[in-house]
Amino acid sequence: MYGYFHVSGHRQSRLPSTSSFSPLLTYKGFFIGCSPRRWPISGNLSHSARHKVFCIRGQIGGLSWCDFDAKEKFGRSCYDIRLHKQHKLTRYTVVRSAAGADYPFPEPNMVSKLRGIGFCAVTAFNAIYLFVLMLILHPLVLLLDRYKRKAHIFIAKVWATATVTPFVRIKYEGLENLPSPDTPAVYVSNHQSFLDIYVLFTIGRPFKFISKTSIFLYPVIGWAMFLMGVIPLKRMDSKSQLECLKRCIELINKGASVFFFPEGTRSKDGTLGAFKRGAFSVAAKTKVPVVPITLVGTGKIMPPGREDILNTGAVKVVIHKPIEGHDTEVLCSETRNVIAGALDRQG
Repeated sequence: MYGYFHVSGHRQSRLPSTSSFSPLLTYKGFFIGCSPRRWPISGNLSHSARHKVFCIRGQIGGLSWCDFDAKEKFGRSCYDIRLHKQHKLTRYTVVRSAAGADYPFPEPNMVSKLRGIGFCAVTAFNAIYLFVLMLILHPLVLLLDRYKRKAHIFIAKVWATATVTPFVRIKYEGLENLPSPDTPAVYVSNHQSFLDIYVLFTIGRPFKFISKTSIFLYPVIGWAMFLMGVIPLKRMDSKSQLECLKRCIELINKGASVFFFPEGTRSKDGTLGAFKRGAFSVAAKTKVPVVPITLVGTGKIMPPGREDILNTGAVKVVIHKPIEGHDTEVLCSETRNVIAGALDRQG
């Protein structure tokens, strides 16, 4: 059973039972709760996870806790200034069972670390010579296929396949649901690992990813992304977000496809997060289908934040039937339900 502590200053007091209230947020196996006499802070955890949380760790019996100050802004959608002023929220405590997190990643061992080193070495080797080929073909691609850039996507598929297949078994389900390469669409998927990009490139569809601008600075990898026409995005910049959506609409109108991770970031515990509306707004405005894709197993093989290890296992790629519609909210809800259902079935 999980316990919750309300902290004022340096004094901790055990609350009666979790049955009187439920956890507000879940992050890396931690549960955030508050006193039943306090009004809860509500919202999306994905924003709070990007801000610093000051922790003082301790342990009582089989429980451990992490204390943080609720006055710290950790995402506007998760934090309401008026609630803080009205109800004088002070501190909350994050508590988890010593048994482990919701998503029990395998403990990294020497084999996983060696596999991780091998994966990075193969990636670097393949990226260098394939980037040179991409660079040679780039003027011709700009002249004949500026928007889809199929030649670059094919090279990326070869690079991803040659990198992943020696280490990871990939199983595909629903390949018949893929639109033809010449049919523009909005592809969306759950996001669990850095490995997701490699796996998705093996499908071989000429879609444009959206990536943080900082990734473009990476030698070779970032340069190749620029040549492929990957769309840059500054996550916390509303102007950049608007430009990104405009670029997506332009590409679709020119016959290309775009790819979104609607959760916005990788899941830290394997659970499916809330979907942002951007991808579905683009699909509704351009009247193209949404193609949901469910990735299973990538988070356990290469856990988020541990790109230096590679556990053994298989990845399953489930491609669902395209969803069409003109209502952003309906498209978002239906797509998330499809992906969530597939994750539940796969266990």
